[in-house]
Amino acid sequence: MKTGLSIIALALAVAAPSILFAQDAPTEKAADKAKTEKPVDYTPQTHTTKLSGTFGGQRIAYAATIGETILKNKDEVPEAAIVTTAYIKEPRDPSRPVTFLFNGGPGSGTVWLMMGAFGPKRVAIPGDARDDGAPPYPIVDNPDALLDVTDVVFIDPPGTGFSHLIGKADPKNYYGVTQDAKAVAEVIRLWLNDNGRWNSPKFLGGESYGTTRSAAVANQLMNETFNDVGLNGIILISTVLDFAAGADTPGNELSYITNLPSMATTALYHGKASAPSVEQFAEEARQWAIGPYAAALLKGQKLQGEERAAVRRELARFTGLSEDYLERADLRVTPSRFYKELLRDRGLTIGRLDSRYTGKDYDNAGEEPDNDPSFYGIDAGYTAAINSWARDTLGFKTDREYQSIGNVGPWDWRIGGRDTNAYLNVAPYIGQALRENSGLRVFVGQGYYDFATPFFAAEYALSRTGIPQDRIEYKYYGAGHMMYLRGEDRHKLAEDVRAFIRAR
Repeated sequence: MKTGLSIIALALAVAAPSILFAQDAPTEKAADKAKTEKPVDYTPQTHTTKLSGTFGGQRIAYAATIGETILKNKDEVPEAAIVTTAYIKEPRDPSRPVTFLFNGGPGSGTVWLMMGAFGPKRVAIPGDARDDGAPPYPIVDNPDALLDVTDVVFIDPPGTGFSHLIGKADPKNYYGVTQDAKAVAEVIRLWLNDNGRWNSPKFLGGESYGTTRSAAVANQLMNETFNDVGLNGIILISTVLDFAAGADTPGNELSYITNLPSMATTALYHGKASAPSVEQFAEEARQWAIGPYAAALLKGQKLQGEERAAVRRELARFTGLSEDYLERADLRVTPSRFYKELLRDRGLTIGRLDSRYTGKDYDNAGEEPDNDPSFYGIDAGYTAAINSWARDTLGFKTDREYQSIGNVGPWDWRIGGRDTNAYLNVAPYIGQALRENSGLRVFVGQGYYDFATPFFAAEYALSRTGIPQDRIEYKYYGAGHMMYLRGEDRHKLAEDVRAFIRAR
C-alpha cells in the first residue's frame, strides 16, 4: 500500500508543473471547449401527499412534501440537489412554529430521526436491545410525532440520503464543517422564502454530528450574514460539540474523565456494579471523575502507593473491571477496550452507540470488538423503512441509493479559517448565539448508555466560559445514542421536546 501511494505521489509531482501551466495559460482548444460546453440542466422534483394522523392526542391533517432544493454557485450553475421532507399541518398557518431537523455522521441521512422519533410514521423494531432481524419491518403510526406543536422539515445535507452533488461540483465546497453548514443554512433560507415562513417561530436541531451541525448552522443563520434568521430554540440530541473531550489519543486525559460516568451506568445496567438508581450512580461518577480521578490522572507516573491503590479501587467500583486489569491499563481504559472487557467473562461484547446491546465476537481473545452490535442490530430495518416510505408512499422517484451513512470524505474539520483538527469545538457558536439572542433556548437530550456522544462530555462542553447556563435544559434517557429505540424513552423525548417548543 505504501509503495503504491508513493508511486501515485511521484506521478502527481511530475504532472504538477504541466497542470499549473495549463491553468495559467489555457490552450485555444480548451477555451473553445469552455465556450461551447452546455450548462448543467437539472429539474428538481417535488411530490406532495395529503395524509392525516393522531399526534400528541390530536387528529391532524397534514401535507407531506418530499422535494429537491437546488443550490447554485456564484455563476448560477446548479451544484447540489438537497432533498427535504416537510410535514405541514393543514390548513397552513404561517404563525405556527417550524422545526428543521437533520442527523449526523457526517454523512448520515435523516432516516433515524424521521423514521425513529419525530416523523408521522416509524419503523417498529425491538426496543429492548435485541437486533431487528429480517424483513418485513412494520412501518406504523407514530403518535409521538411533533405535528401537534410544530411543522417539521427534515433536511438531508449534501451527500446524505438522496441528496447529491450535480455535474462537476467540487466536493470540497460541501464536505466540511463550515461548507456543510453554509449549504444547510441556504436550504433553510430558501425554504422560508418558498413557504412564506420568515416570521414563524423557528427551531433547529440534530442528532450526533447533527448537534455539531446545529451549532455551525446556527452560526451561519445568525452571525455570518446580514440576512439573519432568528431562532427560538436549538435541539441537541446525543450531543458532540467539543471533539477534544472524546479524542481517545495517548496523552489526552480528558477523554477518560468524560467517559467514566458512561462506563459506570453501563456497568450498573449489566450487573457489574451496584447502586440504588442509575441517576444516583451517574451523579456519583460525575463527581468522582471530575475530582479525585482527574487529579490522579494529571499526576501521571507520580501517582504511587496508597493514593494510587485508592483510585484503583474506586475505578473498579465504577467500571466493573478488575483492579488487575485497571493496573495493567495504567488506570486508563479506552471505550473500545471497555466494550470488550466488561462482559468478557460471559463471552460477550457491548455496543458503542447503545451499551445495552451485546454481541458475540469471532473469539473472546481480542482487546476490541469485531463490530458494534448496537448498529448492526438496527440498520437493516431503518434502511428498508425510509426507502419504502419515500419511494412508495411519498412518490420520490430516483435511481439513486438512499445513503443512510454516506461517504462524504475527506471531511474538512477546520472552522473559522483555522486548522482546528487538534481542538475542534463548536460550543462557542452556541454561547455567542445565546448571548446575542435573549429569546433563544437550548434543549439537550442524552442517553445514559451512549459512548458515541457521552452525556458527561456534552455537559462539559456546554459548561465552559461564555455560554449562558440559564437557558440550557438537560434531559436524560434510559437508552443509548438513539434513545427513541426504547418505547418509553421515545415517548419521553417527544414530550420533552413538545414542552420545550411550547415554552418559547
